[in-house]
Amino acid sequence: MTATKPIFITFLNGEDVAKLALTDDEILVAVESALRAQGNKETVIEPRVHLVPEDSAKGHFNVLRGVVKPLGLAGVKVVGDFVGNFEQGLPSEMAVLNLFDPHTGMPKAILDATAITDMRTGAITALGAKHLARKDSKVLGHIGARGTAYWNVRLLDRLFNFDEIRVHSRRPESRDAFAARLSADLGKKVTVTTDWESCVRGADIVVEASRLPKPQPMLKTEWIKRGALVIPYGTMSAVELSLTDIMDKMVVDDWGQCRKGLPFGALRQHVDTDRLTEENLHAELGQIVAGLKPGRQSESETNLFWHRGLSLSDIALGHALLTKAAKKGIGQELRFI
Repeated sequence: MTATKPIFITFLNGEDVAKLALTDDEILVAVESALRAQGNKETVIEPRVHLVPEDSAKGHFNVLRGVVKPLGLAGVKVVGDFVGNFEQGLPSEMAVLNLFDPHTGMPKAILDATAITDMRTGAITALGAKHLARKDSKVLGHIGARGTAYWNVRLLDRLFNFDEIRVHSRRPESRDAFAARLSADLGKKVTVTTDWESCVRGADIVVEASRLPKPQPMLKTEWIKRGALVIPYGTMSAVELSLTDIMDKMVVDDWGQCRKGLPFGALRQHVDTDRLTEENLHAELGQIVAGLKPGRQSESETNLFWHRGLSLSDIALGHALLTKAAKKGIGQELRFI
């Protein structure tokens, strides 16, 4: 056997990721670059697969896979999504991102991707709004206080500087703590609502990030005002089937992860009943970012953006973290061979 020179991989743990402290703009730029690559067909996306250890209502694993060619990276992320983790003082979502050289298969890095998952989800939400919401949107209604919710609100506010932010979630202690954290970090009042309707009705941008154990139409179509943008992305559907009837444009992050035959997703029933099809889909967000299809074209449009989560966003943020870590000397080098 021919001797091989030592090969090392970079390991960034959760503390390292926190020290690197990607700025809001660094997060948005990285994720938008991956979307642009997707729109220009410079990526490979494999639909996510799931591992359900016992009962999907309790939790499951998502496995996301992709390649971002301009970054020279392939990635596989495994993220656990377990609703009851708060009872043990754990995040509901914890993740590991593995990055590889797409030409040789050589491992390049392992990262704690728990924070990456939260940041990239918020970035996709915000970038969807950047292209599909009214530029003068001033009222945000946000359902859910899960890990990704913080970055939804923070990055949306970065782009829109809202006059009013409303939040709601099922548990009072969760929504109160969520609002307090946001208010402290954003430097503005965040209103806690005790029900879905008062959170959503009349908002310019509505984000539905609930954690339902089974599909249930909690968000009513009649609450959505003309000209609003609705962004649902819960694992289980929380919207009425009629939601798609009022939309002028429907956009997804990746149709391959939304099509028929796949489990889970906020609009799963809409796809399975042909209310959302490849024919009436306006675009994937990457096509809009790349300038291949238009985003919002009028103030009166009522639009919908459904995102399932892209491996490309994880890879882009992983790349941004590794680049910053190399400059700052943060992280560990682990011998692989």
